[in-house]
Amino acid sequence: MIALVTGASRGLGRGIAYSLGETGATVYVTGRTQAHLEQTAVEINRRGTGIAVVCDHTDDAQVEALFSRIPSLDLLVNNVWGGYETHQNGLPFGDFWKLSLNHWDEMFTCGLRAHFAASRLAVPLMLSQKSGLIVNTIAWVQGKYTRHLYCDVVKQATARMTYGMALELKPHNIACVALAPGFVRTELILAAHAKHPFDLSGTESPEYAGRGVVRLAQDPDVLTRTGQVLTAGQLAREYNFTDVDGRQPAAFVLPPGFALD
Repeated sequence: MIALVTGASRGLGRGIAYSLGETGATVYVTGRTQAHLEQTAVEINRRGTGIAVVCDHTDDAQVEALFSRIPSLDLLVNNVWGGYETHQNGLPFGDFWKLSLNHWDEMFTCGLRAHFAASRLAVPLMLSQKSGLIVNTIAWVQGKYTRHLYCDVVKQATARMTYGMALELKPHNIACVALAPGFVRTELILAAHAKHPFDLSGTESPEYAGRGVVRLAQDPDVLTRTGQVLTAGQLAREYNFTDVDGRQPAAFVLPPGFALD
């Protein structure tokens, strides 16, 4: 299997790439930080074959150069995202009329547009072999409103884009799904926990969602899921896999009061 995971220099993308490496896959990984990206590739090479490509997914020329290096492709995981950089403590709740237009532009350009740009270049590689899978990672709270307007709209748009892509790609035997992890123990979360400890019992490793991606890529009937928003916890139960610690965290649900319905 040949896979590309965007935004894999750390966090969820890194965990997905590690899980794919466990299958012996050739995994292209992208990110903007070369040192972190090379660390990801080194670990993948202990499991499969990792190829690190520094790429800013807001730069179309860099994205086109990336895809020119890939001879064929079975799996694209669109995980790269942006727009959070100025919110080190998480996106603040607040009235939408007080939000910055700059942050709106950043999230749509670094997230939704980046997913679309990579997908439109990946599809021709999959069409030639009449098979493939595109996975768009997404933050998802069962369709409820996350109380931050531009973040909520861009995530909903990602789900809708996934649905539209799925309908167009299904006749070509290419599936497209959105995948929502739960509360993931990323480097940022662990750093925050080190400063101010909080309950990590309901969290999952970055490789938990990665194991879900592996099962989807290996499923000969994956087209039955195309267009859907899936969760790591749901896939763990349906495909019968566990997290790296042997647990099987359920699909993440926001506590009462954190979302509007």
